[in-house]
Amino acid sequence: MPFNIPILLTWLRMALIPLVVGVFYLPDTWLSPFDKGVASTLIFIVAAVTDWFDGFLARRWNETSAFGAFLDPVADKLMVAGALLVLVQLDRVNAAVAFIIIGREIAISALREWMALMGASKSVAVSSLGKIKTAAQMIAIPMLLYYDVLFGVLYTPTLGAWLLGVAAVLTVWSMFYYLRKAWPMIKERV
Repeated sequence: MPFNIPILLTWLRMALIPLVVGVFYLPDTWLSPFDKGVASTLIFIVAAVTDWFDGFLARRWNETSAFGAFLDPVADKLMVAGALLVLVQLDRVNAAVAFIIIGREIAISALREWMALMGASKSVAVSSLGKIKTAAQMIAIPMLLYYDVLFGVLYTPTLGAWLLGVAAVLTVWSMFYYLRKAWPMIKERV
């Protein structure tokens, strides 16, 4: 297993996931519900920034590796799934929306793995549609973790719910996009 700064950042992101979730289980005498929202939001944002930064450094320093390429999306999916599960428990996200997003992530990961085994991983490489979906998700989730008025004008529950709805629609759309791209290979192999 290679070890470098980008992989260390990915491991750090994975280590932050239990903190995003765990903050909400602290007694209210330790942190108020508002402070729990602030803390989990900040932790999630740090984790999201490491996601961008580890990829940037890996490419810039030419430290990309097969292990890093495997670990990075696993960390991303765990981070989103953990946050969504907390948000469902807090009744800030509908379970069906969380299921759509998490289910698509699992399905597309499996599809990518299968396509890689067939030697056709480029046909299901990340698209701009997937990147827009991820951006909507990564903005919506911290807003829903914070769940209050920001800067005196931005009502994060409404905007976060709207953005997560957009992410859910893009999730389904991008899943069909990837399935359509992979369909010729699927048809040929099944």
